[in-house]
Amino acid sequence: MSSSESMNVEETEAARQAAEVAVELSETDRPRDRRRLAAALNGVARSAGRGARVAGRGAGRGAVIAGRGAGAAWRGAGRGAGWSAGTASRRATALLNWLTAQVVAMGPRLKIRDQATLRGQFPGRTDEEIAELLIDRAARAGATVGGATGAWAALPSLPAFPAEVAAETLAVVGIELKLVAELHEAYGVPATGNAAERGRAYLAAWAHRRGVSVIPGGLMLVAGSPLARQVRRRLAARIRRSTFSLGPLFTGAVAGAVLNRGEVKKLGRDIVDDLRRRPVVRVEPVSGPPLPGPRD
Repeated sequence: MSSSESMNVEETEAARQAAEVAVELSETDRPRDRRRLAAALNGVARSAGRGARVAGRGAGRGAVIAGRGAGAAWRGAGRGAGWSAGTASRRATALLNWLTAQVVAMGPRLKIRDQATLRGQFPGRTDEEIAELLIDRAARAGATVGGATGAWAALPSLPAFPAEVAAETLAVVGIELKLVAELHEAYGVPATGNAAERGRAYLAAWAHRRGVSVIPGGLMLVAGSPLARQVRRRLAARIRRSTFSLGPLFTGAVAGAVLNRGEVKKLGRDIVDDLRRRPVVRVEPVSGPPLPGPRD
């Protein structure tokens, strides 16, 4: 696996569905119907379970990570459930590799509003005010996902663990990637290139919590590279936070909402602090609806 293009992504339906959830939640200023949100996230979880099984079969003996067997393995890591440290490590590595591939696939699928569209949607607002609105809405969207997945713990039937953790992780990372991209647009310093190249650039910005830096020859997500390791490190931290959403009854929903809101806000402000040090390019606002999809 030498680059993001050569990653063996057998199933990207989870990435597509998570991108749709991230876009809808980030762009609305009204609470989403809880049943519709739960159904959408359950769809992500089902796709995550199927995709993770495919990835697990290719990860080597003992690396199957989806379903109830994976749940036992994940819970057993560090809890004396009879799994060896090596087995738990292989399963965790397989999950991170699969999630990394899904996040790379999700980037180009996110609908990103350009600077003109943002200024048209928020007339009379300064760049700073638009950035704050984007951060607040993204933080609210992240909290909504945390609350919804946390409520799964109170249901009689749960998605197969760790599929629900993968679903929350993908949805929240999608919200964060969209925020990172639109903050760059708001400040007039968007990434360049086609959808895949811009997606990788914003993934690098997300992983390193700073603005996009142009690298001659383009950005490549190479296995074993510092960027790939940083993406996995960030995803591992996100998985740990997502497990708080699986607390008993609705305590997980509260914990997930609070943790997600705070983390999304911190990320957004880290990006803004970096972008403020760069030249800002302004364009005239345009009328009309948001862009229908990723810009090419």
